[in-house]
Amino acid sequence: MSMTLQTPRLVMRAPEPGDWMVFHDFMMSDRADAFGSNGDLGKTWRAFASELGHWQIYGYGMWAVTLRGDNDCVGLVGPWTPPDWPETEIGWMMFDPAIEGTGIATEAAYAAVTHAYDVLGWQTAVSYIAHDNARSIRLAEKLGAKLDINAKAPTDTTLVYRHPVPKGVHI
Repeated sequence: MSMTLQTPRLVMRAPEPGDWMVFHDFMMSDRADAFGSNGDLGKTWRAFASELGHWQIYGYGMWAVTLRGDNDCVGLVGPWTPPDWPETEIGWMMFDPAIEGTGIATEAAYAAVTHAYDVLGWQTAVSYIAHDNARSIRLAEKLGAKLDINAKAPTDTTLVYRHPVPKGVHI
């Protein structure tokens, strides 16, 4: 299975230990409140180790998103399926506020959803989003995902957005 995905502007690769500091800085900031780190170094470290371990255990996971020609990680996007998760998820977190509004997150997430259906053979995919995370809700809706009020969420404050099969989505 390929460890990278490429889009017109991006190279998405498996996370590497060298991505730790950008992940750390994001997770220790207020921008990461929806991810539950709340500035806790131990939780942040374990979350990053989980990203690396997901790839080791499953052979896939959230990709480190990089701009073509630059190996610096600007976010993580992709499949997330820990054993206690209710469903197969496409998750995202963008680290650099300067790329907001550029379409990078949309491009990466669309590639990840397409990969999940076409390569991993998923029959369904959801995104779990904190109820007050307006940017993530907009991204899910831009990808064609719809709120699924009947789906089980990992927490009481999480919304579930169900993704359509990507061939019907135009971004």
